[in-house]
Amino acid sequence: MTKHFSKWAKRQNIHKLEIQKALNEVENGVYEADLGGHIIKKRIRFPNRGKSGSGRVIICYKYGDRAIFLHGFAKNDKGNLSSKELHALKEFGKVLLLLSENKLNAAIINGDLIEV
Repeated sequence: MTKHFSKWAKRQNIHKLEIQKALNEVENGVYEADLGGHIIKKRIRFPNRGKSGSGRVIICYKYGDRAIFLHGFAKNDKGNLSSKELHALKEFGKVLLLLSENKLNAAIINGDLIEV
């Protein structure tokens, strides 16, 4: 996950187990929308609010390779991403998918990306 996403998840009190559960569902093909360019939207449960008080997470996902949680938002704060936001996330996703294993590991060591 990105540092940006990690900070958002902490503010929402989303435990890493909930993030892992969302990732497992994605790996099994369970998510709300494929936004193109290896960007997907997944519903995530906020603690003590149930799915109706849930949020959405945006994940850069390439099957069998990597999944990086990029962005999150509360459903009641925002309905969807703007076309400008989606374009920026797709471009960011392209960069992340092109990272070699060494560069990916370096980003984790530097704290730019956080492993779940």
